[in-house]
Amino acid sequence: MSLPLPSTLTPSKISAFTSCPLSFRFSVVEHLPEVPSIQAVKGTLVHRALQLLFDEHPVGTRNRVAAEACLANAFAGMGGESELTELALSVEGTEELLSDASGLLERYFELEDPNEVNAVATELDLCTDVSGMTLRGIIDRLDRCENGGLAVVDYKTGRAPRLEQSRSRLSSLHLYAFLCEIVTGERPSAVRLLYLRDRVILSADTTDQSLRGVHQRARAVWAAIERACEQTDFRPHPSALCKWCSFRAYCPVYGGDPERAAEEMASKLAGAAGTLPA
Repeated sequence: MSLPLPSTLTPSKISAFTSCPLSFRFSVVEHLPEVPSIQAVKGTLVHRALQLLFDEHPVGTRNRVAAEACLANAFAGMGGESELTELALSVEGTEELLSDASGLLERYFELEDPNEVNAVATELDLCTDVSGMTLRGIIDRLDRCENGGLAVVDYKTGRAPRLEQSRSRLSSLHLYAFLCEIVTGERPSAVRLLYLRDRVILSADTTDQSLRGVHQRARAVWAAIERACEQTDFRPHPSALCKWCSFRAYCPVYGGDPERAAEEMASKLAGAAGTLPA
């Protein structure tokens, strides 16, 4: 029996499918819950703080004090979200989370002066149908540069990649630029990755070739997803990432049965719900 296709294709889904088709099936196609990650929560928190810094503070007022206030507001706004509550952090754990996030914001100011940034949009949600698929992407920040062109900017809170990996990391931003051109009619002239932890900036100019390349890759990945869903054939791709995978117990590489994953997960959730007070 075939599996339903995802409703959209995003840069993160492309990365997930190419990294491990089986993990993609569990998370994107079957929507099985994943183990909450402190790294993911920290990334969300820092992204929201930076969004608030640009959305609520005009040029000339974007300083470290304002950033700390934005961080506090961002954390308060996450209070009821399952991603945070499922971590069940202790007081010490919460303090460590906020301290780490604050440190990343401090390092952001070492990368650029936000008062010199002309941000025309933050968390810009773009979606369009092209080549038989629905492409979607959320741009962290879209800048108007001094030369009049647009630049796609993305924040990263993890480690900066090695030199040989940097090109593939920038490809996601080229897809954002491709989306931006289709939806807005204006092609960004540059893409920039800001690695806050290591204080590294990766940047590249967009070209006809780069945007054509990401379009072709998206089409190829979508065609592979269509085949995998039709044939229910999502194969595992073992790598160093396996140690952090939420679905390792269901992976045949580790003796698991993929076909039991959804059934067992549903049973666990039902059991948990049965323990709640009426």
